[in-house]
Amino acid sequence: MKLTVIIVNYNVKFFVEQCLDSLERALDGIDSEVFVVDNHSSDGSIEYLKPRFPKVIFIESNHNLGFARANNMAIRQAEGQYVLLLNPDTFVGEQTIKQAIEFMDQHPKVGGAGVKMFNTDGTKALESRRGLPTPLTSFYKMCGLCSKFPESRRFGKYYMGYLSWDKPERIDIISGAFCLMRKEALDKAGHLDEDFFMYGEDIDLSYRLLKAGYDNWYLPLPILHYKGESTHKSSFRYVHVFYQAMLIFFKKHYGHMHLWVTLPIKAAIYVRSAMALVSMLTDKAKKSLGFVDTKRKFRKYVFIGTDQMLGQCRQIAYKKGLDATFHLADENIQQHGHNALQLDDKSQLVVVYDLQLFSYEKVLAIMSTKPDKQITLGTFNANNGIIITHKETLR
Repeated sequence: MKLTVIIVNYNVKFFVEQCLDSLERALDGIDSEVFVVDNHSSDGSIEYLKPRFPKVIFIESNHNLGFARANNMAIRQAEGQYVLLLNPDTFVGEQTIKQAIEFMDQHPKVGGAGVKMFNTDGTKALESRRGLPTPLTSFYKMCGLCSKFPESRRFGKYYMGYLSWDKPERIDIISGAFCLMRKEALDKAGHLDEDFFMYGEDIDLSYRLLKAGYDNWYLPLPILHYKGESTHKSSFRYVHVFYQAMLIFFKKHYGHMHLWVTLPIKAAIYVRSAMALVSMLTDKAKKSLGFVDTKRKFRKYVFIGTDQMLGQCRQIAYKKGLDATFHLADENIQQHGHNALQLDDKSQLVVVYDLQLFSYEKVLAIMSTKPDKQITLGTFNANNGIIITHKETLR
């Protein structure tokens, strides 16, 4: 078997459904198996997904095991020459996996590969390419020098901003959102470290692949990452788990270094964690006291697709009270999408595309042609009648 794909789900069944739909297109012609490990979801994920995807292998955990342990459960059963760890809040381009496997086949020293990840506004996700977070690199990141000098080989090493986005490049760290690995390299380096509950395990595994003598690469192949739909980044638990993961990695790989090197990094981690908690508490206090932004603009929706899609979306829009416009996709719009429309007010705009008319790759190409922070992507699948955006699902 050529490929094993593993997705860990926790209460995001509609995102998993879309991810699996994109995989059905992307895996056409590839000898593959797909695992979905459910981390004891409470939203009826298994009951919803199983009948819709009879070829998928579902593993139902009685507890929330965390990302690393859940992936390892499937990795131990994997029969593929390659193993792809894929976040549930992603979708992949139709040719992305085929071309990634072709690259791996042609380069036997490559242990793992990541891809060009897009945000929902069409911008490129910086975490698509990352350098090893050494103490000095981490310091530059946390003190702001990385963001101030993103293309510097010294200060910008964390996100490797000096590399080309449009050609394969050797990198250090592969994002766990899309992490394609050679199975023999994974077995040699060892599976995910289960000390990491969530976050940081991809950095640790990437580092161990390098230590095992393999190369990690970035490939300019498109996927979309909703970034955090499977977690609640406004929760105290997120802050604790995220910064705890940073400490685990640092202690594991750099704990042997002198105190004068390690102490500033540890202090910075604790300071950033405290700042995040203070900011969160401030926001919660403002909301509880009734302080709201009176200038805040509500989202407007632009629906683009076939007559069938527009009819279904009109019903949803009327039921939900959405401020929406509807555009039948002619030849020009199919080529350029919302970029072919005259959009007077782009603030807080969600453009929803018909996935029966537009391929996943086409949607990503349209969004990335003219990325705009005020315009975000939505999708509609006529088979289930669900609108998916980075903020919500509507039906």
